[in-house]
Amino acid sequence: MSDDTEIRPFRLDTPEDVIADMRRRIAATRWPTRELVTDRSQGVQLATVQELARYWSSDYDWRACEAKLNALPQYTTVIDGVEIHFIHVRSQHENALPLIMTHGWPGSVVELLGVVGPLTDPTAHGGTAEDAFHLVLPSLPGYGFSGEPSERGWDSNRMAGAWAQLMDRLGYTRYVAQGGDVGASVTDAMGRQAPEGLVGIHVNLLAGALGIKDQLPAKSEQERTALDALNTFMTDGFGYFLEQSTRPQTIGYSLLDSPVGLAAWMLDHDTDSYYKISSAFVDGKPVGSLTRDSIVDNITLYWLTGTGASSARWYWEFGRTIAAATAAGQAPPPVSVPVGFTTFPDEIWAAPRSWAETVYPGLAYFNEVDRGGHFAAWEEPELISTEVRAAFRPLRKS
Repeated sequence: MSDDTEIRPFRLDTPEDVIADMRRRIAATRWPTRELVTDRSQGVQLATVQELARYWSSDYDWRACEAKLNALPQYTTVIDGVEIHFIHVRSQHENALPLIMTHGWPGSVVELLGVVGPLTDPTAHGGTAEDAFHLVLPSLPGYGFSGEPSERGWDSNRMAGAWAQLMDRLGYTRYVAQGGDVGASVTDAMGRQAPEGLVGIHVNLLAGALGIKDQLPAKSEQERTALDALNTFMTDGFGYFLEQSTRPQTIGYSLLDSPVGLAAWMLDHDTDSYYKISSAFVDGKPVGSLTRDSIVDNITLYWLTGTGASSARWYWEFGRTIAAATAAGQAPPPVSVPVGFTTFPDEIWAAPRSWAETVYPGLAYFNEVDRGGHFAAWEEPELISTEVRAAFRPLRKS
């Protein structure tokens, strides 16, 4: 597909036979025996996945999610040879600040739907008109409704460059960026590239901690707790990360062939999120906005778009980018725009301020909130919206 600058409206219309095939495959699942432990130490628990599968095949309505997405302005445009899907909601308020917000893995634009109202229409959500944003929510290349890269090299740096092109194409000459998970890595790269027009970034995962673990402060109790959590992740919670960063194609066959296999793989991300998601299904007690429907909406999007393998390849690109930089002794360029960071207490490693300042010297905004985990925008959309408003408030034009 050649590059052009046209922006095309996008509307989702899933064929009924595709949904029927998905339900048939769920019903035909071959189940393993129950795990031999009472926790998730052997992986996603049988009771959790079986209840998810029951709900998915019998009670769940994909058409409701489809209608929710189609109620928002969606578009596609080709950037650097890849068709990029994005939601673009302009605020009704004058002088709204343009914001590009990036999801992660195993997320999608579904995890960001809860922030659309609070960020674009703050007066209806406890904010003021001066807090309004024009919101751009792109699907990462290889994820969701965006196209798959057909060549190597689509790491966070290249995605960051694509986002700068997207904002330029939309006519935004002054904007900010936010992200968590993979989106934090892409947003971090945007801050280091500092394209013309970008005036600040906010992230809620300190992705940079992975590469400088031994250089992070570990004197206070909070710092030692964070380091213990980071070490635990890199020894006992790293399975999906290691597989996807080394053999994404191998796991891709299962992710494209079995809806339940895909669901289990996506649930096995981090301990806190897993138990919250499990609670929604097994106990019928959702935490925040991690409801049965929103969880299955996200899994179904991955299934219907067939992006299990292509989304995993970002990790392969990430691993090679880091390895090449390490081998060359290259430190990343500094971030030259103001950086905001929010620590959510249930994050995989809840970064203290000293860590955020190590990764981002001259940190412009920092706050620790009282609830929420790794998928902050998904779980606590109102709370992260409040944080995004606060972080970017000083950057608004007077």
